[in-house]
Amino acid sequence: MKLKEMPREALQQFYVEAKAEYDACKAKGLKLDMSRGKPEKQQLDLSNALFSLPAPDSYVSGGIDARNYGTMDGLPACRALFAELLGVKPEEVFAAGSSSLTLMYGLISKAFTHGLLHSTAPWSKLGKVKFLCPVPGYDRHFTICQSFGVEMLNVPMTADGPDMDLVEEYVKDPAVKGIWCVPKYSNPEGIIYSDETIARLASLKPAAEDFVIMWDNAYCVHEFSGEFVPFKEILTECRNAGNPDMVFEFASTSKITLPGAGVACFACSEANMAYMKKLLNAECISFDKVNQLRHVQFLKDRAGVLAHMKKHAAFMKPKFDTVIEFLDREIEPLGFASYHRPTGGYFVSLNTMEGCAKRTHQLMKEAGVIMTGAGATYPYGKDPQDANLRIAPSYPPIAELREAMHVLCVCLKLAAAEKLLG
Repeated sequence: MKLKEMPREALQQFYVEAKAEYDACKAKGLKLDMSRGKPEKQQLDLSNALFSLPAPDSYVSGGIDARNYGTMDGLPACRALFAELLGVKPEEVFAAGSSSLTLMYGLISKAFTHGLLHSTAPWSKLGKVKFLCPVPGYDRHFTICQSFGVEMLNVPMTADGPDMDLVEEYVKDPAVKGIWCVPKYSNPEGIIYSDETIARLASLKPAAEDFVIMWDNAYCVHEFSGEFVPFKEILTECRNAGNPDMVFEFASTSKITLPGAGVACFACSEANMAYMKKLLNAECISFDKVNQLRHVQFLKDRAGVLAHMKKHAAFMKPKFDTVIEFLDREIEPLGFASYHRPTGGYFVSLNTMEGCAKRTHQLMKEAGVIMTGAGATYPYGKDPQDANLRIAPSYPPIAELREAMHVLCVCLKLAAAEKLLG
């Protein structure tokens, strides 16, 4: 029987049983963590060969000594590797340090200090700056906006990506300067933007001449079920739509090799590239080309990357299967929650009964299981429905994940029963 359809007496009994099960969970004294989308140790071990690269006699790549100053935009071989992965031209790629988040922050920072290529003034000189934020979404994007005082506007996610009718309405406001996008296996819902959504984004006619699509392609090759899914290339789409300078694409090897020691890049039009190199010239001479070189030698090419990701999938798929197994068995029959079934990425997005996410999170914490905070997937940490929770199953070993999912299901039931009983 669906939870909301239970007679009050049956619901009261359901609550008593859930509470007893919850007390048993608390008594175990658990200390489990599935708060962030981190690879587990065995996944990191897949890239241990990086520590022996580059070999002592192989520091030169394309006539460039990777150990020395220079080549600010990255080793040509590394730019070519990212270009092959993203489907762009090497000259549209800037290979940098280890963090794509740093590159995203840096772009917004430069927009405030200097303006973007088509800005009439630095954003810091403007009265108000607004950004469109598909929700539920990535908390780090929201943190960047909040750190600069950017007003964030929620755009609901659909099965095809952000609600484009709303996006097209919002961009009529010249104060709206951009939109965050995680277009493939979106964080946290695992949605792949449809071709139509991508075409409509590329064809936007914003009132702001310096409107920017922040295309965070973090999971571009991160299938854990099935084969690689081809995906429309946003730079080409924007160029064909007459908006060549409207997008910056970001990617990294953070969840391909080592999150703490990978290589990140941005891709953009050649006009944007020239402008950004001029600004970046003031802050750096070059990034870590030795690390770029070892990644090229280790991954080699697109085929090498996809083969490596198959090894990751062998660890990831059983964990996502475990999450869905518990939700299908324990929660779906009760009808009070919904969740996505991603085939790639790092998260499962769970929507519990309205008004129950914070309470579920609190119960989890008290039972010794740490999750990403309720509300984190919305700007300012404010989920209007108090419903969304982000499940990150990658880090715990399977045995711990099963324990954590058991606790989560118990907490979901208890919070929902409390809500219905008032």
